[in-house]
Amino acid sequence: MRRVLGVTLTGLGAFLIGIGLLSRLVVPGLAVKDPLNERSVTTLTGTNAEYFSPATLSELTGVSVKAVSTTNGDVAAGTSSTAVWNDFTAVQDVTNNAPISYSSERLAFNRRTGELQNCCGAAIGTDTKLNMSGLGYVWPVNTQKKTYQIFDTTLLKPWPVTYAGTATVSGRTTYVYVEKVNNQQFGTQTLPGSLVGLSAATVTLPQYLTATNTYYVDPLTGGPLKVTEDQSVTLESGGVTKLVLLRANLVTTPASTAAAISTVQGDDSEITAVEVIVPLVGILLGIVLVIAGGLLVVLSRDEDEDYYADEDAVTSEV
Repeated sequence: MRRVLGVTLTGLGAFLIGIGLLSRLVVPGLAVKDPLNERSVTTLTGTNAEYFSPATLSELTGVSVKAVSTTNGDVAAGTSSTAVWNDFTAVQDVTNNAPISYSSERLAFNRRTGELQNCCGAAIGTDTKLNMSGLGYVWPVNTQKKTYQIFDTTLLKPWPVTYAGTATVSGRTTYVYVEKVNNQQFGTQTLPGSLVGLSAATVTLPQYLTATNTYYVDPLTGGPLKVTEDQSVTLESGGVTKLVLLRANLVTTPASTAAAISTVQGDDSEITAVEVIVPLVGILLGIVLVIAGGLLVVLSRDEDEDYYADEDAVTSEV
C-alpha cells in the first residue's frame, strides 16, 4: 500500500514541478500581453501656452490648454500576437473655449513587446503608407533600463527615448524615459505672406519641432502612468521663427494618472501570479510530494525486506 501511495505521490509531484516550470518559462510569453479591447481616456493640461488661431488669424498667448486622447481597441482586427488600437486626440484652448487641433492614429503593435507592425490599416491621420517602427502606445512587458525607439507621430519616424532613472508616481516606482527633439523639420505649410511679415501673397514655410517629452513607465506592464510634453511647433524662414503654431507644456492630469495606475495594478497582480506565484507554488509543492513519495517507497522496501526475512526465518525453523 505504501509503495502504491509513494509512487502516486512521486508522479504527482513530478507533474506539479513540470507545471511550475512550464508556467515560469512558457506561459508568460503566451498569456502576459496587452489587451485587444483597450478602452481609455487620457487628459493632459497646461497653462501659459501659445498658439496661432486660424479663426482670429492671430497668435494667442497665456492660455490654458487641454489635450484629450481617447483610445479604443479594434478587437476584430487584432490577433493573439497583435493588437490594433485607434486613438483620437483633441487639443483645446480652455481659456477661450476654442479648438486648436485634432489628430487621429491607428497603430498595430506586438502585444508583448509594444513594437509597431505595418498591418491592419495602420495609419497616422489619413496616411496609410507609412513604414512605422519602434514603440507606439506602450513599452514592452518587463521594460528594461535602456534606450528605446519610439515612433514620433509628428516627425513620422522613430526617435530615441533614453532611460533617465526612476521616479515615484503616486507611490509607484516608474522608469523614466526622455525624448529630446531639437528643431527638426517635419513638413511645410502654405499661408498668406502678410501673416509672417513677408511681401509675397502666399509663402510656403518649413515646420519645425522642438520637444522634450518625458514618459513615466510601469516597468512590469510597460504602461505609461504619466507623460509630460514640452513642445514647440514653429514656422521658420532663413533660420528665423516667423510664427508659433503651438508652444505648450502639458502634463497628465492626476485623474488620468490614477486611472492608469488602477489598470496596471490589476495587470501587475495577473503577471505576478503567472510569472511568480503559480510557478513557485507548483515547484515547491511538487518537491514536497516527490520527497514524501520517495520516503514511502523506501519504507515499503524496508517492510518487504522485513517480511521476507521473517518468512526465511520461519522456513529455516521448519
